[in-house]
This record gives sequence, structure tokens and C-alpha cells, in this order.
Amino acid sequence: MTQPINFILMKTRSFIKMAVVCASIFFASCNRNERTENLMSKEEAQSSSKIDLASDDIGSIIEDQFNNIDSNSFSFKNGEVALSACATITRVPSFGTPLTPGTQVTKTIDFGTGCTLSNNNVVSGKIIISFTYQPTATSHTVNYSFVNFYHNNIKIEGDKSFTRTMTQATATSPSHPIVVMNMDLTATINGQIHHRVGTRTREIIEGYGTPNIFYDNVYSIIGNWTTTHPTGVVTSTITTPLKAKMSCLNQNKPLLVQGIITFTKNNNTATLDYGNGECDNLAVYTVNGNSYNIVIGN
Repeated sequence: MTQPINFILMKTRSFIKMAVVCASIFFASCNRNERTENLMSKEEAQSSSKIDLASDDIGSIIEDQFNNIDSNSFSFKNGEVALSACATITRVPSFGTPLTPGTQVTKTIDFGTGCTLSNNNVVSGKIIISFTYQPTATSHTVNYSFVNFYHNNIKIEGDKSFTRTMTQATATSPSHPIVVMNMDLTATINGQIHHRVGTRTREIIEGYGTPNIFYDNVYSIIGNWTTTHPTGVVTSTITTPLKAKMSCLNQNKPLLVQGIITFTKNNNTATLDYGNGECDNLAVYTVNGNSYNIVIGN
């Protein structure tokens, strides 16, 4: 009887050891998965940079069309088109109709099935903007919405507004515009939905004194927003102001060349660094001590 009992005890101990090992592997796997889910992935950073790029182009298009209220084209600077020559632009009231203060103005920018911008991004569909004509006001609110609009094959939906305010002139700085873009956008990337809510504030810091030259313009961008990705919610804050250089259009490169965005997901942080001011299509994403190159734009 002793030998069978010892055999049973040995089998029982082996089973317990195996169960402990399996449980350890299971919990270690769970902890790894939990850590992964708590960190913003490289793919999320890539998607975020694509939405950033779309937001900047959309802001430039809207501001250009607000500034050129009587024009059915984009701004011509230095004999070149700043954004795109292939868009069809209509207005209500129609072009040629005199505008009086208080008139509601609607402009539709139709990019058709595809227009290539000077920074090599491709847009299609329509952007619709509307605002009240008040030529002497120092602050204006412009509403915007989209109709089947795509930016680099990313579908952008939603409607919101931006506020354009002229600053007071000082001894060291002329009066210039500051644009606050309120975002409530949905971006569909490769079939996955990313929803962003927040603000981006853009201020021209170089080039405003030469209104007939577009490519010397440089903008500083600050802001914060929350993006709901398919894998979780990420809060983004521009911790070092972003810099956008219009001269990068001459090289068919994205405009963002400098600055850092800090991401927070489940109390874990990561950063996206746009570089040292050179016109290129790279940013460096750093998470959990590891850095990766992120390609932005086309």
C-alpha cells in the first residue's frame, strides 16, 4: 500500500508544480499585455501624426479662404499657388455680389476626386466654411464642415469652428492674427476610427511683414486634445511649441519641422519630436525608453 500512496503523492506534487508554472506564465503574460495596453503604440503615434498633418492643412485652407473672401482661387504668392490650383471654389452670395456688414458668407472648396497640395499631400471632397462678414472686427469666428473629404486617403468628418483674432501692435511686434482651431473630428484610417476633440492655436511668428511673400511665413502652434483610438484614449499636449515653415512647400515636404508633443495613456507618457527645424518627413517617437522614426506625410 505504501508504494501506490507514494506514487499518488508524487503525481499530486507534479501536478501542483505544473499548475504553479502555468499560473506564473499566465499572469506574466497578462502583465505584459497590460503594460502594452497602457503604453501608446508606434501605430497610434503614426495615426496621431497623420491627423496632425490633416489638421494643419485644413487650418491653412480655411484661413486662406477666409482671408480671400472675394477670390475663387487660392492665394497666389511669388507667382505660385500656395495650396492647390485644381480646386473649384464657390460662394454664397455669389462672387461679384457686393458684401455689406452682417452678411452671412458661405464658401465651398471642392477638390473633386483629388488635388495634390504643394506639400505633396492629396485631398479630395469638399470643405465648407461660413462666417459673418464684419470687415472692421478684430475677431471672427469661422465655422467649417466636410463633405466626403479625404486627406491622404484618410476620411475626415465633423464640424466645428476656428476663431481668428488680430493682436494689438507693440513696439516689437506688428498686429498679426492668432487662429484658435476647435476640433471635433473623426478620422478613419485603414478602416479604424479615431475621434479627436481639442484645440490647436496657430500664431504667425515670421513673415507677416511681407504680405506678398508666402514662403517666408513661419507659424508657432500650441494646444492640447484627446484622441480616442481603437485601442484606448490618448491625451496629447504640445509641450514644446510646434513650428511650421511654409518654405518646406518648395521641397514638397510636410510643414511641421520642430517641437514636441507629449502623449499620456493610462498615466504613462511618450513623446513625438518633430526635429531641429529642417524640412523633412520624419519625427522621432519615444516610448518606454525606446525611440522610433515616424514617417509623416506622403
